Parts: sequence; C-alpha cells; structure tokens
Amino acid sequence: MSQPRFGRLITAMVTPFTRDLDLDLPRAQELADRLIDQGSDALVVCGTTGESPTVFYDQKMDLFRAVREAVGDRAPLIANVGDNCTADSVDFAKDVVKLGVDGVMAVVPYYNKPPQEGLYRHFRAIAEAVDVPVVLYNIPGRCVVNMEPATVIRLAQDVENIVALKQANPDLSQAATVISETPDDFEVFAGDDELTLPLMALGGTGVISTIGNVAGARFKEMVTAQAQGDHTRALRIHLELLPLMKALFITSNPIMVKRALELVGFPVGGVRLPLVDATPEQTESLARVLRHLGMVD
Repeated sequence: MSQPRFGRLITAMVTPFTRDLDLDLPRAQELADRLIDQGSDALVVCGTTGESPTVFYDQKMDLFRAVREAVGDRAPLIANVGDNCTADSVDFAKDVVKLGVDGVMAVVPYYNKPPQEGLYRHFRAIAEAVDVPVVLYNIPGRCVVNMEPATVIRLAQDVENIVALKQANPDLSQAATVISETPDDFEVFAGDDELTLPLMALGGTGVISTIGNVAGARFKEMVTAQAQGDHTRALRIHLELLPLMKALFITSNPIMVKRALELVGFPVGGVRLPLVDATPEQTESLARVLRHLGMVD
C-alpha cells in the first residue's frame, strides 16, 4: 500500500507523570510534539507503553484531550480503548470518539481467557459502537490468549471499520496468513520493534513502536527504506538499532523506555506500581547502548 491510512511508524507514546505520579499533561503535549517532529506518522495514546492498566478512564480522557490539542491535524491520533470487559470497552469507546480521535485500538481481553468466538464478538461489539477505524491488538505474552489468524480474518471481512492489526506475536507465519487472507486495504503492524523488518518483508505495513519514543528519526529511516525497496539500508539500520530494541525490553515495558528518555535529556517521570523504576544495573546497561549509538555522552 503506497499511502497507509495511519502511516508506517506509529509510536505508542509513554504517559508522562509528575514526581507524585500524577498525569503530566503539559509534558505529554511536549512529547507528542517531539515524536511528530522526529518522524512519527501517528501516535497511539495509552497503550501498553502508555501504562494503560494504571491510567484510569477519566485520566485517559484527559490525556486524549491534551494530546489531541497538541497534535491538531499534523498526525492521526489512535486512542487505546480496550479492556477485559466488553461492555465497559464499548461505553468507553463511545465517549472517546467524541473527542475527535482518528481511530481506536482495542487489546485482546486479558485474564478472562475468552475463546475465539468471544474475541470475535468482543471486537465486533466495540467496532459497531463507533464510526472510526479500529485497530486490533494481539499480544498473547500479556493476555495469555492468542487471537488466531482465522478470527482476525473473519473480523476483517465482516466488520468494515476493523482496518488493522497490531501483531505482537513472534510467530511470523500467523502474520503472513493474516496478510495474505485479509482484504487488500487491511493493514498489519508489528507490535514488537524487532519484528518490524521481517513483518514488512512479508507485506506488513509498518510498526506500532516503543523505540519510536527515543530513536524515532532513525527508526523512521529504516521503515521508509524498507517500504521503498532499499532492503540493504533497512537491514543496516535494523542491525544498528537492534541492541537498543533489546535493551528497552530487559524488564517490563515501559520501564526502560522511560529511563531512556531521561538519559537522552527528555525526562517523563517514573512508572506507577506495580511497575518499578529501572535498577542502577539496568540503567547502566541501557546507557552503554545509548553511548554506543551516540545518543548520550
């Protein structure tokens, strides 16, 4: 697809907090500006990297409003509305779209362990309640249940505004099946930065990214090179950034990406319990990678 709906580099932005771990809305607006300036085509707000489980509905609404105001019409804004209760997700999605977001994302319900039919009905209910594009989010490492390709294909074929999948499942054969058997305008995004290059090689659109928070300009170069057929250059950048991709996930996301932003001079606060801040050892390991890349002194 020459002109993807939301672009190819969608950054899942972190949620900035104050010293007291309250929402830092001015900093969120500054971060949104920074990410767009550094090459992000669109933003996902309050996803996994945005600590969605500990940012409650009223705070999410405040965050969506603030980022919408900061972004204006410069880039699409995708709001994460998914929860493990379908009725709550539907009601919340209805409220969120009134803020003027460009799309919503919904994750596979966690903890409930729904069967595939339950997943189908859950996502269909959310999508039919709103009039904006819907991105499915499959991340079995956090949700236990994997949304099988057949379920994704069924949703893509049956529900007009289900338009994309964030696939944080390392089984590329499943992604290949979805890409080959969904409508031509259905987009598949890597949900792990490391999988971006191989997924795009299979026909995927791009990535919903964590590393985009801290190395957006360089990662955008890689995604663009791959899309333009310059596979050698794309691979070179992939290998250059691979140590940072790994360093950002030596513990639970977004602990390390928040620390990385602090190290490069754009602090966004800590993380809310039950997450904890990076240890000194983790911080030094990350700093070594950033120094090697020339991102810190």
